[in-house]
Amino acid sequence: MVLRTVREKKMISFKQFWTEKTLVGLGLGQFLSLLITSTGFSSSELAKKGIDAPTSQSFLNYVLLTIVYGSVMLYRRQALKAKWYYYVVLGLVDVEANYLVVKAYQYASITSVMLLDCWSIPSVMLLTFIFLKTKYRFRKIAGVIVCVAGLVMVVFSDVHSGDRSGGSNPRKGDLLVITGATLYAISNVSEEFLVKNADRVELMSFLGLFGAIISAIQISIVERNELKSIRWTAGAAFPFFGFSLAMFLFYSFVPVLLKISGSTMLNLSLLTSDMWAVVIRIFAYHEKVDWMYFLAFVAVAVGLIIYSGGDKEEDQRRAGVADEDAERSKHFDEEAGCDNLNRGTMAGSSKTGDTSKHDYTTSIEGRGIVENQNIG
Repeated sequence: MVLRTVREKKMISFKQFWTEKTLVGLGLGQFLSLLITSTGFSSSELAKKGIDAPTSQSFLNYVLLTIVYGSVMLYRRQALKAKWYYYVVLGLVDVEANYLVVKAYQYASITSVMLLDCWSIPSVMLLTFIFLKTKYRFRKIAGVIVCVAGLVMVVFSDVHSGDRSGGSNPRKGDLLVITGATLYAISNVSEEFLVKNADRVELMSFLGLFGAIISAIQISIVERNELKSIRWTAGAAFPFFGFSLAMFLFYSFVPVLLKISGSTMLNLSLLTSDMWAVVIRIFAYHEKVDWMYFLAFVAVAVGLIIYSGGDKEEDQRRAGVADEDAERSKHFDEEAGCDNLNRGTMAGSSKTGDTSKHDYTTSIEGRGIVENQNIG
């Protein structure tokens, strides 16, 4: 009997851990991670062909967002749920975050960029705690630690295999990465707030519009000569437009994951993009990788499961607290109703007593008058 109870408890906890929300969050997070991996390979192919125009690559993505989601918004003809200047600031932050992180690869080693890019995770947790009042339990923090430990294993694997380049200016590259990761955190937290309080279509429309305007201004200043020197062949156009399409899909599904699991889960899921890149290197390019990559992939996967699991238990706990409050309020209302009913009954009894007393007095007086008449 005891063993059966223990098994039933384990089955219940397992069902609470593997909820539909958890599975959707994990699956969508890995889909976004694969999209980021494809953008990385597209950028590397463009770099091999001598094309270095990160803002121009992002510009086409913002144009697609404006056309697709702007059309839907015009069809709806709804009023704005957030101030337009919020989207201006968000577009500026997003464009510069993409530019700074890509630019950092010119000055710092790839391992330094990978390690310092993790700065976005504690930044997101701090910003959501301050502005969105998100409370992280010990399980969430443990999942983040396991994920970051897995990424550190990737860095050590690069060092162990000798795949490390010093970079022309490591300090400048590190500063660019830290600044870009901080801007990524601000962008993700802002998007999470707008998705949960405004509208996803409105967010994508104005992010695309102002992102395209800011990118166009930046291209005209920074990358104008680079665009003139590009020879638009099929080999150059295919990765360029492939990058833009992958970024469009990434931006389209990011708000969905933000609404389901939050910005911290998004940044943790993107940590596996380096691991998916390793898988592509193994099967597509037939390259050999260090054994620590596989251990790191397992660590990040376990950390994601720890972080995202058990949401149903928390929802049930919150629902239980709400039910207790409702039951308590109902109990207080019933007590108040009983008190009012008792007071009404006592008042009615008093009035009835007064009326019967008045009728009794009237009957005595009437009887006296009749008797007097009889005597007369």
